[in-house]
Amino acid sequence: MTRQPGVGGGAGGGAGRHGDGRKDAAAPVWARAAAAGGVPEATGPRAATATGPVSPASAGGPHADVAYCFDGTLEGLLSAIFAAYERREDPADVACRANLQPRLGQRIVDIPTDPERALRVQRGICRTCGPASYDAVKCASLSDDPRAGTVAYRFVRHAMAAGKPRACASCKRRSACDGACTRPGRSPLSDVAHPAVEPLVRLSRAVYNERHRMMQFLRFEHLEGGVWFARCSPKANVVPLLMDWFCGRFNTQPFLIHDEAHHLAGVYGGGDWYLVKTDQLNLPGPAADEAAMQRAWKRFYRAVAVESRYNPELRRQFMPKRLWKNITEMQEDAPGKELAAARGPSGQWEHGTARGPSRQIPQAGRRGKAVDPESGDGAGLSTPPSGQTGG
Repeated sequence: MTRQPGVGGGAGGGAGRHGDGRKDAAAPVWARAAAAGGVPEATGPRAATATGPVSPASAGGPHADVAYCFDGTLEGLLSAIFAAYERREDPADVACRANLQPRLGQRIVDIPTDPERALRVQRGICRTCGPASYDAVKCASLSDDPRAGTVAYRFVRHAMAAGKPRACASCKRRSACDGACTRPGRSPLSDVAHPAVEPLVRLSRAVYNERHRMMQFLRFEHLEGGVWFARCSPKANVVPLLMDWFCGRFNTQPFLIHDEAHHLAGVYGGGDWYLVKTDQLNLPGPAADEAAMQRAWKRFYRAVAVESRYNPELRRQFMPKRLWKNITEMQEDAPGKELAAARGPSGQWEHGTARGPSRQIPQAGRRGKAVDPESGDGAGLSTPPSGQTGG
């Protein structure tokens, strides 16, 4: 028995009947398209197939392996995300020019920074995914990790797709769910096990931890003209996250925070704050009372310490040693400074000073006789009380 085209249950379209009376099931869309001349091509980088979304490597075509370059700012990253949606591309890498390492045969596209497009992406993320998701993207973009741009882009793709409302017309559970799938669901950040969410959560948490360390261990010094200055070398570009907090603390007093690692300075003059890219600063000298205040602060730090509970390992855990060079109380005075200050113009010890003759150093190997710490002569020096020995 011959089967008429378009009637049988094979490659024809629609339902038909076999010779034995059995009715064919309606052929699926992909089967009818295959019979018409092959499987249709994907209309976009995220077009769904029978097995899932098309990956950049398997999609083929001239845009199969492309990398986006931006200027390293948050606005540049959001502009790159906008360009990916606009061009219907799915770049394999999104990174700033300094961190990008192109792969073999990869096409590089430079994305210019557009503040208007960046603002549109920001509003879209906040509207669809919530403000918390945008804050996580912002913090991850400030990380020093070379993959920060790609991680933020993958998360935005996932969050925008997950936050899009879904219609209930074709849902089998529409009679029981009461339209729950059309209402906004939980935050995309709550799905920390997802491969697109976990890297972003980890990067944003690391940036927030570094910001918290800078809030604790940033030390300001008073300069001439009433300006307060602090320098730091954080592991992430956290100065933009610090400015609002310190502006509330200083109120109307001008201050300057210089990030030596990222060559960035946050400047506050009593009104609005702004960021300046700089490699070096020309600063005025310290104020007249700055040296005395630093000595007083170091003395207070040593006075409140409890020697019986001294734990250097725990201190290095809470106060990383890489930050000590910019912490006032951890900067020890160079040996010999106090000794030089305690001497007179002639180079002799001044009486009544902390390093003068009142401090007696017994000569090694002898009892009851103290010597001058420089000449070794014991003449004119008092003898230590009985029972104290040298050495």
